[in-house]
Amino acid sequence: MNLSFCYGFVFLFACLTAHAEKSIQSRIADRSFPSVFQAWNPVENIAGEDPLQSLVRHDLYFHGVESFRLEWDQKPVGLATGFIPESIVRARTYRQTLLEKNPNLILLAEIRYRGGPKSFLPANHPWWKRNADGKTILGWEEGGYLLLDFSNPEFRRHVAHRCGQVFDSGVVDGIMLDWWRDDDDRIELIRAIRREIGEDALILGNSNDRKIPRNAPYVNGLFMECTQSKTAEDWAHIAETLTWAESSLREPRINCLETWYHQSRGDLPLMRLTTTLALTRSDGYCLFADPNPLPSSDHLHDWYAFWDAPLGCPLGRGNEQKDGSYRREFTGGTAVYNPMGNPPVQLSFDEPRRSQAFQNIGNSHTVPGGEGDLLLKEL
Repeated sequence: MNLSFCYGFVFLFACLTAHAEKSIQSRIADRSFPSVFQAWNPVENIAGEDPLQSLVRHDLYFHGVESFRLEWDQKPVGLATGFIPESIVRARTYRQTLLEKNPNLILLAEIRYRGGPKSFLPANHPWWKRNADGKTILGWEEGGYLLLDFSNPEFRRHVAHRCGQVFDSGVVDGIMLDWWRDDDDRIELIRAIRREIGEDALILGNSNDRKIPRNAPYVNGLFMECTQSKTAEDWAHIAETLTWAESSLREPRINCLETWYHQSRGDLPLMRLTTTLALTRSDGYCLFADPNPLPSSDHLHDWYAFWDAPLGCPLGRGNEQKDGSYRREFTGGTAVYNPMGNPPVQLSFDEPRRSQAFQNIGNSHTVPGGEGDLLLKEL
């Protein structure tokens, strides 16, 4: 098939379908809360539900480009500079299907720059990072990934070009960069990426619970994959980083807060603490998932009834109270985050409220320390 015809068809298809979509800014602003994201892997506890329906319960989703039905135009795929035209058509159809089910969904593609499987590049390629003995270096033991040399300017240009290609395909709203830090090589890479993808595309960086101030002009959000959440000090640090990201990063912001269970997916107070921290200290997204050290795939999770609360849209910013808790008013009720280590707090309302955590209804409610709740208006 003539490639110029294929690309022309892809462009026409994009033009015919794009009019039905809301802008990135509108999709971020229009969603209701709580707002949950999916990091690579799916919900597991909804028996019999269509996997696409489970996916679109989330308001933000990131995964590798292949999960969006895109197919790189060369093998090994690490050398590819674009996509097979037919796959762009297929991927645009997939995007439309998802947005029809959740019009406020944000889609991001992970672009590899730090590591990849051995099949990612030819074995002798100069873009593999090597030690003093000239041997490749293991970068992610669980996945068997080898490190890539993103200190190489040629490789950084290549990565930036690939980012531009995935955004220009019209399939996703931006990119996700794993293992992200504030070092010199990554700053050079993020600048090159922003030049390639333009001002409108979204960039999400996984900095765990670290601030990345040098990246702030380029990055729209942190993927806070929080590996430590067992102490009050851990949670104070997480809250501080989230608050910084919410005020400092590039707009529109898409901060994503994830914590892991300690004993099981039934650690409901931790799930509620994560959710209400995100609600009271940000306009971002939350996730409560399996710990990475498990032998199963990372970021698998349950869907919780707590996330189905009709909290609606925020009426203002969240505020710290004299009792040490944080509260934020929404159209459908009040979100309360009571930090780990804080004593129980009492709340009183002029009208009855329903606790989403405990399901009791009344004018007064107690939120224990290390807990969160959504106190919903009874309509």
